[in-house]
Amino acid sequence: MKTYIVGNWKLNFTVGEASIYLHKLLKKIPNYRDIEVVVAPSALALQSLSLQIDRHKMKLAAQNAFYRDFGAFTGEISFSQLRGLVDYAIIGHSERRYIFKEDDKMVAKKVAAAIRNKITPILCIGETESERAFGETSDVIRDQLMGGLSEIGDDDVDKVIIAYEPVWAISSTKAAKIASPDEIADSVKIIRRNLEEIYGKKVASEISVLFGGSVNSSNAGAYLTVPGVNGLLIGGSSLILSEFSDIIEVAKRVQA
Repeated sequence: MKTYIVGNWKLNFTVGEASIYLHKLLKKIPNYRDIEVVVAPSALALQSLSLQIDRHKMKLAAQNAFYRDFGAFTGEISFSQLRGLVDYAIIGHSERRYIFKEDDKMVAKKVAAAIRNKITPILCIGETESERAFGETSDVIRDQLMGGLSEIGDDDVDKVIIAYEPVWAISSTKAAKIASPDEIADSVKIIRRNLEEIYGKKVASEISVLFGGSVNSSNAGAYLTVPGVNGLLIGGSSLILSEFSDIIEVAKRVQA
């Protein structure tokens, strides 16, 4: 099974800065057969970076898109417009859920739209600090997971990547805490148990689950050795060339 290292650049880098960063990153990392390196720049940079990227070394992801393929939706970008530019799309990130008020119904439509357009959705799920404090972690994970998959058929579930990103561990949130490997392992078990109950043991064991939350080169190794974790979704550290390339190198060492 592949190890995924996904860098979410969020609202950072101009088009020119993104191009320079990508150029340096491509020079710095080799072609790893069993590691899928993915970067998610802003939508404005996707077109130009798609012409620059070496797809043997790295793939592109969209940070967001709208679920309708075309129509009168001013300001939106559709998955059909992204087809051929990106291989992946981040869907349901906590910032989309809590800042832009996207609910599970909207997330589910986006997951279906991504698959319809041959783009692999990276479905983000995770509880807030208060939800965890009240013992609601399992319920939140189940609701967001099953809600996000509700618009696709059983045959398409294995085309989805799940990213567990506890909101309380994301570095951009106030007073973010560091998630321990044991905490992550417990949540990954919940994810796979829910998948098994609905879709069977084969899907539950084969679907890729990533972890995201204040990941850096110092803790990446510990997170990648958590049972059931197949990669990392990285925010702030993906903006620092040395950090991101070091995380990729850590992934290679862990895999070996």
